[in-house]
Amino acid sequence: MSTPDYLSYLQIMDIPVWVRRNLPPQTVEDLSAESPVVAMSETQVIPQISQVAVSQIIETMPLPTLAMPEITTPVIPITPVNLTEWETLRSQVAACTACSLHLTRKQTVFGVGDKQADWLIVGEAPGADEDEQGEPFVGRAGKLLTSMLQAIGLSRDAVYIANVLKCRPPDNRVPTPEERVSCTPFLQQQIALIRPKLIFAVGSTAAQYLLNTDTAIGKLRGQRWFYQGVPLIATYHPAYLLRRPTEKRKAWQDLQLAQRIFNEASHVSQS
Repeated sequence: MSTPDYLSYLQIMDIPVWVRRNLPPQTVEDLSAESPVVAMSETQVIPQISQVAVSQIIETMPLPTLAMPEITTPVIPITPVNLTEWETLRSQVAACTACSLHLTRKQTVFGVGDKQADWLIVGEAPGADEDEQGEPFVGRAGKLLTSMLQAIGLSRDAVYIANVLKCRPPDNRVPTPEERVSCTPFLQQQIALIRPKLIFAVGSTAAQYLLNTDTAIGKLRGQRWFYQGVPLIATYHPAYLLRRPTEKRKAWQDLQLAQRIFNEASHVSQS
């Protein structure tokens, strides 16, 4: 990951960037600027910090909370993806008329990503952009989710992203219990096919649905839960973080917790 990209992800998550005291004061914009010099006064200029110096700064930057080890992928036998089952499930979702949402949708939003992913990201339901494009998390909230994942070294293609609901509720309202029940078999089968090692539930609807509780997301986040034996971490929905950017720090802590729990599970499976 390039230095400007790394710094931009930390900026999006509102994570402070620290520099050594013996280095000239620089801003994040200065570190990623293309200008060869940075003006310090009318009579003094200093060279822009070199890539080596920037790398040294990043290596010594402390995390705001827990220091996490790098993600390590366990060595396990690779199970071939059953494309027939995936295509059958996708066709069933596309043809579903189990609830009234099929009357107002433009198209179903099945899911996207690595069908053998270790991480499964579960959201609430498609929004207007998702309903238009047929892919989950593609609007502003989707861009923030992508940046959140990249901040811990995960690309969007390395995880699988799905929603509890496969159709958009009108006006992005909260899904009804009947709508959630109608879509339950689809998500359950996706989980069974992927066999994730960790589930990251974003938003109260997804977390409450998977954990079968009405506990507020503020009390569910920051803890380790389980869904059918799979570790589950709940956090705020990216759309909520766009409205309440002060909560991004808590979401960053949840990402770190998920990363640590995944690492622990990986080490256990390797031992």
